Amino acid sequence: MTANQTDPSWPLLRRMTRTVVVVDLVESVRLIAHDEEGTVRRWQAFVHEVVTRLLPEHGGRLVKRMGDGLMLEFESVPPAIRCTLDMFTTLAAHSPPAASPSAMRLRASAHVTDVIVDEHDLYGAGVNLAARLLQLADPGGIVVSGEVRDRLVPGLDAEVEDLGECYLKHIDEPVRAHRLSPPPAEAAWMPPMIANALRPAIAVVPFDAPNQDAMQQLLGDAVADELIASLSRSPELTVVSRLSTSVFRGRAGALPSIRTHLRADYVLAGTMHIANERLRLVVELTEATSAKVVWAGDVRGSVPGVFSGDDPMVHDLTHRVCSALARRQVERARREPLATLESYCLLMAAVNLLHGTAWHDFDRAREMLEHLVDRDRRHAAPHAWLAKWHVMRVQQGWSSDMRRDTSLALDCTRRALDIDPASSLSLAIDGFVHCNLMKDLDGAAHRYELALAENPSEPLAWLFSGTLHAFKGEGGPAVHAAERALELSPLDPMRYFFESLTATAALADGQYERTIEHARRSLKLHRTHTSTLRAMAIAQVQLGRLEEARETVRALMVLEPHLTISGYLDRSPSSGFATGKLWSDSLAAAGVPAT
Repeated sequence: MTANQTDPSWPLLRRMTRTVVVVDLVESVRLIAHDEEGTVRRWQAFVHEVVTRLLPEHGGRLVKRMGDGLMLEFESVPPAIRCTLDMFTTLAAHSPPAASPSAMRLRASAHVTDVIVDEHDLYGAGVNLAARLLQLADPGGIVVSGEVRDRLVPGLDAEVEDLGECYLKHIDEPVRAHRLSPPPAEAAWMPPMIANALRPAIAVVPFDAPNQDAMQQLLGDAVADELIASLSRSPELTVVSRLSTSVFRGRAGALPSIRTHLRADYVLAGTMHIANERLRLVVELTEATSAKVVWAGDVRGSVPGVFSGDDPMVHDLTHRVCSALARRQVERARREPLATLESYCLLMAAVNLLHGTAWHDFDRAREMLEHLVDRDRRHAAPHAWLAKWHVMRVQQGWSSDMRRDTSLALDCTRRALDIDPASSLSLAIDGFVHCNLMKDLDGAAHRYELALAENPSEPLAWLFSGTLHAFKGEGGPAVHAAERALELSPLDPMRYFFESLTATAALADGQYERTIEHARRSLKLHRTHTSTLRAMAIAQVQLGRLEEARETVRALMVLEPHLTISGYLDRSPSSGFATGKLWSDSLAAAGVPAT
């Protein structure tokens, strides 16, 4: 009889998604030759501490030992990376000083993949990829796949550097890789609080579902979005974008990080309980600096009512929060949300892919938005984001017909504003289209003003307004508006985009060192964003760093090989202003051809 999978003596195979971490000891052969017994003893002590302390602490499992290496598995990415960073610190405590020939150093790699798991090992092509990524890691370094990077928050979980597309041994296609380093002790640079915006800042963390069900978590996002939209109506409050606060859901002891990274004075968070389409939120409003609970309570409503806009739950919660903060009650204008959770999930996924780093992700975002528009034409947001997709295609140099993209973008924003004339998002993106594709700067400015009148905390309206001022050479207002946008969205998934346009604002203000600083932050998160490279090259020319500028332009021309000065001026809203001449002359000096 031949043994097979039905034989009870064979281990049961399970397929699941895991974060696979591979770690090895750098130059282990040399270390063994230099001090065999000492190296082995130190390595064993290190592995013992990993198994007995670090893995239980971070929820990981030792899959196997590989001589001078380890393979580990985790259910999710953030604890995997925290554990890996802790391993580097732990080994340093067991190792002689760095200057010693016996000093021990690790390198590590990680990938998220579907694997077959048994009690002895992990199996699958993704496991091989996790191991192959190790060849890109320097001593003391961590290299991860794009799938891992997409589950991290740069500046919070780790510092992230985009390595671009990398070729690996025995892997047919190039792999997008990223280098990680420990997060900074302090939050990334933030602009000083603007004087006329000195008001309490509130961060609404998406409500957590105790059973960790994915669809209930998405409902928690939806309720948070509705509450943020309501709170944002109050001119007395600064409300942080939900895209920035969502990374803190389920993070134990997150209050200090929220205060540091979001600069929030108050945090609204809690749990969500659902039974028979009835919804109960248990909520706490906490003062971030003292960790004192200012108000606690619960509110009840129905899941269908929340999505239809008929349930008073969100209005009730808004009233209680504003009363606790001693602020006047604001008349709330309800906006119709997406009708179903599935549509909401689709929209959120599309927005994330729209700001991804690869063309296939970008094009996939278009497919998802068009599908969502066809499914239900009553909602403004999908039309607005589809308009932004067309603008970004032109700006990235991916458009083969700028006139057609302009026409399609205008049609999208027209439809969005027909559905909801007061949508601050749609107004902001309509202004973005008028500015960047039509060069109608007056029309764009009017739309940004309308957007901010509807929602003073709309970060895209502030960001796009700053860029408009930059095109006109109005450096001071440009920097002011861009800093306000950064303040409102400090941990936004589109952070690279915010940093890029802030670089443009600093460029218009003649702050060239600061331009390069913001551009580098943007490129670290998204190496292939051409607008960022243009701003950096211009600043380098203005600082007299011609060789650096030429190197930047060489990288730019690889991504946008058909770029010319005449083409740049044709599409740039700055072309009718002194900034357009200064910037185009700088690009020419750095090596962009005239025609």
